Amino acid sequence: MNSIHQTEINRRAYNLDALRGFAILTMVLSGTVPWGTLPNWMYHAQVPPPDHLFNPNLPGITWVDLVFPFFLFAMGAAFPLALSKRIEQGMSQGKIILSILGRGLMLALFAVFVMHIRPYKLNPDPNAWTWLTALGGFAILFTVFLRTPKSWPVNLGRFLKISGWAGLLLWVIFMKFPDNGSFSLHRNDIILIVLTNMAVFGALIWLFTRNTLLFRLGIMGFFLAFRLVHTQWDIMNAVGSEAEPVRNIGSVLFIFSENVKNWMIHVWDYTPLTWLYRFSFLKYLLIVIPGTIAGDLTLHWMKAKDLGAEKSKCSPNYGVLALLMFLSVIVVLAGLQLRQVLLTFLLSSVIVAAALFIVRKPVSDTEKYIKSLVLWGSYWLILGLLFEPFEGGIKKDNSTLSYYFITSGLAFYLIALFTVLFDIYKKQKWFTVLIRNGRNPMIAYVGMANFIWPVLHLTGIKGVAAAIFSAPWTGFIWSVIETSLLALCVGWLTKKRIFWKT
Repeated sequence: MNSIHQTEINRRAYNLDALRGFAILTMVLSGTVPWGTLPNWMYHAQVPPPDHLFNPNLPGITWVDLVFPFFLFAMGAAFPLALSKRIEQGMSQGKIILSILGRGLMLALFAVFVMHIRPYKLNPDPNAWTWLTALGGFAILFTVFLRTPKSWPVNLGRFLKISGWAGLLLWVIFMKFPDNGSFSLHRNDIILIVLTNMAVFGALIWLFTRNTLLFRLGIMGFFLAFRLVHTQWDIMNAVGSEAEPVRNIGSVLFIFSENVKNWMIHVWDYTPLTWLYRFSFLKYLLIVIPGTIAGDLTLHWMKAKDLGAEKSKCSPNYGVLALLMFLSVIVVLAGLQLRQVLLTFLLSSVIVAAALFIVRKPVSDTEKYIKSLVLWGSYWLILGLLFEPFEGGIKKDNSTLSYYFITSGLAFYLIALFTVLFDIYKKQKWFTVLIRNGRNPMIAYVGMANFIWPVLHLTGIKGVAAAIFSAPWTGFIWSVIETSLLALCVGWLTKKRIFWKT
């Protein structure tokens, strides 16, 4: 009985949970970092201090630029795990498609309502009433998106759900904002809207290509064509009067007839619902689709017959591998931010070669799984570094091809890192907080602005902390403390099996 229970525990993809938890908590942390007082690498690379003015021509990435693609990658990796269960349960493809669309609709609703309850949207100078209102909005979200634990009475679950939807309706009708505006679908969280598009299109792509990986990769090529044509079109428009000779001498990257260009540009720019969908959002499929490959690998590993009984040796080589996976992130971030592109490529190549040497002779299923993660991660990382000079260097905004591929490679490496720590060295307990937050990302995403901050302000703790942690780096320490409080709260809810689900 105990061995069966242990096998079930091992077969949960805690490595993906940890990656998702790392992404959501660092995303929250990046939003609380004191503005304008810390070094450049503490902020988005294209919005440097002290003025934080967006500069799309400034290449480089920082740790802040990794959190969103890591979350996208983890989302992509979750599709094979979630949808394969429905397929195995005999659910028809039509019902699965409807469930995907339904989840997308709920996530879009979440994106809209989140922006209608944020305290600084309710009042640019929040007072006690603002913080209480923000808590009320959090309570409404809690009941609307709560997945009632099985141990709770059924009638209680129904009461909470009905109360939540009623509260949401009243909020939509009566809430007013400082700009004299009321409820609007266009008042939404753009990050969550992008995630909505990825949740729908990414899941559908995996569903229809789950048995044909090459075609799934081919879809990336199709989208890449649209993106390059649109990029070329922008360059030619920027050149203006010089565009014609450029076209005539054929020195632009891709030359198409004007009609082909026109229809591709129209497809790119067309949107039936401007608040919900833009074709340009689909550029992030270049991260999500590699994520689905990691999900396929994880699913195959979880289904391995001998997984519960295998005993991978705690070879020192795997400790070196874990160190290399972590070091790769540091090398890429530091090297590309300092614009040492060639040195970054050379050092990364050494790391790749060393990692591939370590995993060259896997024995157990877990070791084979780690090898696959390292192989795919190495491919995307090197591909991204080769693309780095293109589009003026790596950037998050406007995002470049190197950004998609490099972050995908690093995400593979982090999953490999967590797998080594959890399944080779059995250090899963050290990362319990990350894992639990990764299983409850919706609460973590909203919890800082609509729970932690209101409580800290209403109790007076925020004011005291502001006086104590007033220097730049002590201010960052306070940001870490706030994020830790959130992580502990979400972790406790997860332990109690209280989840938000779309």
